[in-house]
Amino acid sequence: MIIRNRHDPEPGRWKASRAAEEANNLARRAGSAFVLGPFAIVAAYLGGWIFVGACAIVAGLVLREWTLLVARRANLRILVPGLSALLIAAILTQQGEPALAIAAFTFGALFAAVLTAAPSRAHPAAIPPEWAATGVIYAGVAFTAPAVLRGDPEMGFPALLFLFATVWATDIMAYLVGRSVGGPLLWPQLSPKKTWAGAIGGLAGGVAAGSLVAWASAGTKPLVAGILALVLSITAQGGDLFESWIKRRFGAKDAGALIPGHGGMMDRIDGFLAAALLALLIGSLRLGMAASARGLLVW
Repeated sequence: MIIRNRHDPEPGRWKASRAAEEANNLARRAGSAFVLGPFAIVAAYLGGWIFVGACAIVAGLVLREWTLLVARRANLRILVPGLSALLIAAILTQQGEPALAIAAFTFGALFAAVLTAAPSRAHPAAIPPEWAATGVIYAGVAFTAPAVLRGDPEMGFPALLFLFATVWATDIMAYLVGRSVGGPLLWPQLSPKKTWAGAIGGLAGGVAAGSLVAWASAGTKPLVAGILALVLSITAQGGDLFESWIKRRFGAKDAGALIPGHGGMMDRIDGFLAAALLALLIGSLRLGMAASARGLLVW
């Protein structure tokens, strides 16, 4: 990479290098989207054990990355109770018992907190138990929110399409508008690149895409779909900032290296995780967890 200094006779070289770096970043984003996007849509369409299994794999990767962040190693005192809770929750969710699945993660988080509360021979440095417990809960949300929404036999798939469209369009437009327009930073203490222009562009893209998909796939009233997409787009960006705070708290640039040069699973689903949790809460409060997707889309 070319670094510009005051003796550089060709200041344009610095701009060209920066443009090339941005182009590479965009190419990596597009590549990951072309791989992960169709996989997510196909798995959601098929539903059943295929989608539950996909959610479980994603949640397991999230838990591993969280553990590496807070413990600097694959700490079994977090992974064993967390992965055990994940396995039990997957079985319970597929059996139509989402409340018990949530309880499994709660017990897993408590168990992880107890195990990490004090140092041991294998792990002489104590891990703050609240961080261990939060990791299990975070992975639990990554699994439970999309899996329970898809469990609604009538509206599960449209609900996930709505979430995918809203979150992906938010992320893409925030990146494109932010890089094109620039301007004041959204929250420089957490992210050195996110701008207010990008956040507003992301909101516009999320509302447009989410509203269209909700109306086309589930017949959701346009005004309602727009309001829901707006709220979920804001939540997705909040989830992104939350993960940025976690990484900054533990001195990491990326949560993992699953996608070369482009971070880990946590980096890919931080916004979706937050939006899916809110979508599940909205739908469940209206019609219960068994019909949460319908409660989200049908008003």
